[in-house]
Amino acid sequence: MTENAAPIRRRIKSFVLRTGRMTDGQRRAYEINLAELGLQRSDGMQNFENTFGRVAPVVLEIGFGMGDSLAEMAANAPENDFIGVEVHTPGVGRLMYLVQDAGLKNVRTYEDDAVEVLAQCIPDNSLSRVQVYFPDPWHKARHHKRRLIQPQFVQALRSKLNVGGVLHLATDWENYAEHMMDVMSEAEGYSNMAGDRAYSPRPDYRPITKFEKRGERLGHGVWDLLFTKVS
Repeated sequence: MTENAAPIRRRIKSFVLRTGRMTDGQRRAYEINLAELGLQRSDGMQNFENTFGRVAPVVLEIGFGMGDSLAEMAANAPENDFIGVEVHTPGVGRLMYLVQDAGLKNVRTYEDDAVEVLAQCIPDNSLSRVQVYFPDPWHKARHHKRRLIQPQFVQALRSKLNVGGVLHLATDWENYAEHMMDVMSEAEGYSNMAGDRAYSPRPDYRPITKFEKRGERLGHGVWDLLFTKVS
């Protein structure tokens, strides 16, 4: 670094890349469907009408895990188009396998960092809903700065939502739910659909995952937050 050079500031990552292996079926689906279902950040700003071949409401899910719930939602709502963003290749492969198996035409995916995808690929005022389900809670206090749901990020999401569009958050960590509620209650341009500082019942469109069912049997809670963009 030269004497007058500014220090390089690295953005704190809200995720950790975990190793994992795809099954043979998932790998084949990944390789076969990547060109059709996989979107690339290098392609730049999306035109959703061209991407999906129609005009329809677009739902963005950030961090879809292994893709089961996203595939189920897409199958249950063929009138909507869905874009999933996930950094873990096995999850992307699994989603492509599920999409191929069900013959779904309304799903596309980025294998990338959601913050970069939002900035470079998603047009402003273009989404009907954004879903962030069970993000890494970073439960240790010293790691809370890594939590995805932060004031700057929810404003980035707001810029991509249509007026009347919904930001739907869900977590099974009570402390993170409280953190999310604090952030969203102070966020400009949003309104809590359940009322001031109230959590929402799980909407019918959000499937209950196997992990969530196991947690419920053990007495673990799940908190849903639904906020609509009002300005």
